[in-house]
Amino acid sequence: MNDKKSRQAYQEACKYIPGGVNSPVRAFRSIGRPPLFIKKAAGPYITDIDDNSYIDHCLSWGVHILGHNNPAINKQAEAALIRGISYGAPTVAETELARRIINAVPSIEKIRFVNSGTEAVMSALRLARAFTRRKIIVKFDGCYHGHADYLLLNGGSGLNELKQSYSAGVPPEILQQTLSVPFNDQTAVRKVFAKHGKKIAAIIVEPVPANMGVILPHPGFLQFLRDITSQNNSLLIFDEVITGFRLQIDGAQGYFGINPDLTCLGKIIGGGFPTGAFGGKREIMDLLAPDGPVYQAGTLSGNPLAMSAGIAVLKEVSKKDFYKKLNGLANDFTRELKALSRNRGGTVNALGSMFSLFFSAKEIITNQADLQKCNNTKFRIFYQGLLAAGIYLSPSPYEANFLSSKHSPEILHQTLSMVKIAI
Repeated sequence: MNDKKSRQAYQEACKYIPGGVNSPVRAFRSIGRPPLFIKKAAGPYITDIDDNSYIDHCLSWGVHILGHNNPAINKQAEAALIRGISYGAPTVAETELARRIINAVPSIEKIRFVNSGTEAVMSALRLARAFTRRKIIVKFDGCYHGHADYLLLNGGSGLNELKQSYSAGVPPEILQQTLSVPFNDQTAVRKVFAKHGKKIAAIIVEPVPANMGVILPHPGFLQFLRDITSQNNSLLIFDEVITGFRLQIDGAQGYFGINPDLTCLGKIIGGGFPTGAFGGKREIMDLLAPDGPVYQAGTLSGNPLAMSAGIAVLKEVSKKDFYKKLNGLANDFTRELKALSRNRGGTVNALGSMFSLFFSAKEIITNQADLQKCNNTKFRIFYQGLLAAGIYLSPSPYEANFLSSKHSPEILHQTLSMVKIAI
């Protein structure tokens, strides 16, 4: 594989940008080589600046459920661009996208748009603390909810590559109101509530963690979280930045039949443009300024390009049988992937169009402790082999991979053929 230009571009970027990248996992440190620099993408493919083309299973970390450079999204975004990039004033597109999301997700009665998943989570937690008049937040080891100081305790994603449990520059006292417990561990949650129940404002959870690879909740675990928060007058917040509109039209909460009090969204609802949102029960959301005392603002929130792109995405995924076709294709793919990896030290976790391949003696990875026992040297070798064969996965053993509606059976057969060689 000729990657001379990418290597040169990385060396140049390192002169001006810390680590040469603007988000740590892009640096390919887990892979043991410099990152590729991408110049274009279309459908299920990305192309680097050396003109190598790859079947893409990262999809901008799950954003492109309709594939890259989708014509329907482009058409709406281009029309919005011609009208104006940003106004700092309301547009009807914000209301239309809000209405479409609320109609799709029953637990959301009102919603506010922000510029990222990190902003969505920060704002939702501020709102939860104001509503409950409590301080403590409970999260789960390995779940990543953005880079706010108080959420980096035992966070997932690129934090798994650090040697400490949270980022440098975060004073320990800031973390005193954050409690992190193992995912899928009901006993640990009960102990936290037994000790701190009257002080806990909320539990925040990725209903299907995807920032330590795809981790499935044990049967009944999410319902347990719903029950224990209700019993203690705490809020349940679902961070569906990745799972929202990925698993099905009403997200993981629809799939598992759980209604959280607040939901955080991102990725797909911007169609590739930077955006996020948080929403939930009317009585909670009405505490937001200008109606209430909880302040939250953003100059570029509800950006007209992002709103127009998001409307286009929701129109497409709302079409009859969209998720039936996508998830059916994904189930066939992951079934074969599991069969290929089973006798070669590989473990596949998957749900819908999300999947991860771990190298572990365990049949299923259920939490961060399991993840930390995986063989990342094997993953590195496997990844480099796939990359050389033209398959681009998310460049970390701690991240999810994805399919889009543009990943045809023929394209997925190519991926499986290369996995068979590389694994």
